[in-house]
This record gives sequence, structure tokens and C-alpha cells, in this order.
Amino acid sequence: MIGEEINVADLAASFQSAVVDVLVSHTMDAAKEYGFKKVAIAGGVASNSALRKGMSLACEKAGITFYYPSPIYCTDNAAMIGTAAYYEYINGSRAGWDLNAVPNLKLGER
Repeated sequence: MIGEEINVADLAASFQSAVVDVLVSHTMDAAKEYGFKKVAIAGGVASNSALRKGMSLACEKAGITFYYPSPIYCTDNAAMIGTAAYYEYINGSRAGWDLNAVPNLKLGER
């Protein structure tokens, strides 16, 4: 409703819950469809405790082995890529509008 006060913490918690529900249910559906007996999460999102708990419970219920890294290994690569880009930039490296993503390109390669 217009003018209604929103509890930001409740909104954030509801959003997180909805996202976790979707990620867990889609993962379990895919594991069932393809016959997977193991599931892993990684990256920055793997440090989310609600996702870890939801995935762990769903995997346990489905008899699926669940793997996840320690939170210290769940860092996001954005800071590393930003730092690498900074040093490329100050060294004069520029790219045109035709630049495209190459997901397995090593740093320093062109």
C-alpha cells in the first residue's frame, strides 16, 4: 500500500527465504531428473548460512551427499578481477566495444 511503512529486515529475510527456496527446489529437481547422488555449492553464495542449511536438509532428505566449502573459501572473485583490471588500466591496456567474455582465459592472456 502506498505510504505503508516497510520493515526492511523482514523484507530482506523474506527475499532471502524466497531465493533459497527456489535454489534448493530447482537443485533437488535437477538432481532427481539426472540421477545425481552428490550436490555441491561454491562461490560467494555458498557462504550464505540459510542456503547451506536449506540445501543440507533437502539433500539429507533426498539421500544426496552435499558438499560445500568452508566460508573462508567462499569469496567472490569481483575484488580480484577489479584489482587485476585496475593494474591493466594503469598499464595502458584498453579494449574496444567488441570485447567479449572468455570465461577460462587466464589473467594476463589476451
